[in-house]
Amino acid sequence: MLAGPMNSFDQAVSVVYDALSAIRTNASGPLPRADRAALERLASAPEAAGAPAPAPEAKLPSRSQPEPQPAPIPVRADASAKPAAPEPAAEPSQSQAERLEALRQRFAECGKCPNLAGTRTHVVFGVGNPEARLMFVGEAPGADEDREGEPFVGRAGQLLTKIIQAMGYERSDVYIANVLKCRPDMPPGETGNRKPRPDEMATCLPYLIEQIEIIRPRCLVALGATAMEGLLGEPAVMRQVRGRWHKFRDIPLMATYHPAYLLRNQSMAEKRKVWEDMLLVLEKLGDPISAKQRGYFLPKSQ
Repeated sequence: MLAGPMNSFDQAVSVVYDALSAIRTNASGPLPRADRAALERLASAPEAAGAPAPAPEAKLPSRSQPEPQPAPIPVRADASAKPAAPEPAAEPSQSQAERLEALRQRFAECGKCPNLAGTRTHVVFGVGNPEARLMFVGEAPGADEDREGEPFVGRAGQLLTKIIQAMGYERSDVYIANVLKCRPDMPPGETGNRKPRPDEMATCLPYLIEQIEIIRPRCLVALGATAMEGLLGEPAVMRQVRGRWHKFRDIPLMATYHPAYLLRNQSMAEKRKVWEDMLLVLEKLGDPISAKQRGYFLPKSQ
């Protein structure tokens, strides 16, 4: 045996060793009582003698019980991510008249064309029924319109009113506007009205588009080649574009001569061309057309 102090485990091993030695020595005789008692204590409770206890047997998980899941890993919020913007509150519904008035007020101080803003008397926005089925579009205000602040109030406007009435409407039933809302400025020393430039009409066109989208007319009538050019963005020859349907933002568009043209050309043939265009408009709107209306500006023999 090793010399030196012994712990309980070493003592238990010494007892077992001595007992085994005694068994070998007295193989034919009984084991001494002291040694037999030591072996019995060691077999019944080895940990009591200082021996290390066997590790408990690992138990497999039962099939009837779900295996424990690992705890979820918390996700850190991205500091750079912006919170979702709240849904905008729904605005109270406005009538078409209210929307047009709001647009008119917003447009009243327009200064996108400094040359026009500096010489105009009024912004000529538009006039008529905000819920009109039919809308007439001219090119630009003249001197009378600039002074009154209303489109088509001069001689050409008076003739347009007569055309509208011959169609079975009143002026207040339709809507009348121009592509350009300000009178084109004139060179110093010159009088009269000049044709609006394409860039001027292109600058003002978004306001007319807003008017059209608010009113939602069933038909548009372009009065003159310049108005047609302002709407479609390309030069137009009236004798080529009138008498057939075009489209502007999915709305049927009819081109016809400007009333000022009829003031310069008083022949029945030219008046009949304009009236034939208006008959096509009445048919597109589904309005009844009388025999009298169909006979306007025809020779008496027909």
